[in-house]
Amino acid sequence: MVLGHELFVRTNRKVSLSHAGELLKEEAEAILTQLKRSMEQWQFRVEGGEGIVRIGFVGSAMQVYLPKILKEFTAKYPKIRFYLKELNNKDQLHALDKKELDIGFVRANILMANLQSLPVFKENLTLVLPENHAITEQNFVDMGQLAEESYILFPNESSQMFYGQIMTLCKEHGFIPRISHQSIHGPTIFKLVESGLGISIVPNSLVDRYNYKVKYIELKNIAHKTELFAAWNKYNDNTALAYLLGILKGG
Repeated sequence: MVLGHELFVRTNRKVSLSHAGELLKEEAEAILTQLKRSMEQWQFRVEGGEGIVRIGFVGSAMQVYLPKILKEFTAKYPKIRFYLKELNNKDQLHALDKKELDIGFVRANILMANLQSLPVFKENLTLVLPENHAITEQNFVDMGQLAEESYILFPNESSQMFYGQIMTLCKEHGFIPRISHQSIHGPTIFKLVESGLGISIVPNSLVDRYNYKVKYIELKNIAHKTELFAAWNKYNDNTALAYLLGILKGG
């Protein structure tokens, strides 16, 4: 086949690719990458679909959403194993960037350039109050009633999107919450609320998962919802990951 274009630039000192040569090099690399992926998928199928997916998740993801997905995936691909690790949002994104995880389930929508994400689950926010608190589901009107409370929250450093939602919600009702304690762990937050050290706002999926003397008010009538995202490194070529993404996308 005659290309009709010079692919190299030659001087007395060196040989380098021309513009046409650079373009051809890019096309060839893309073809080889796709061929590599196709061969891996072929080998994956020939060998019976065995593999492993390393999954990170925030605690609330395991309460409602993630078990259903894992059950569906296992039924379809029984020879693929899971490695599961509970991590906060920040640590998951770092692990995905370094390819130490294949996929993460996070409450974060600000990602590194090499990561992609897919919204997979949306839910209401829920107030967590001490069992004997004066505010009840019957007399609760809006967040303005709780402007003077101390708040126990997931920290901004590890859950930036969720933290930002809480700040926005409170500001819309005329106050900035006074934060007395922070924790990345749901059980710790519930225990502190039970002890009367403050109130909290959590994803609704955490409700009724722990046996603490607290009460819940689901914030059904506000616009703010919390979303769970699946995030992965777009340069991750784990074939088993591709099958899991297919499940998440409804395939």
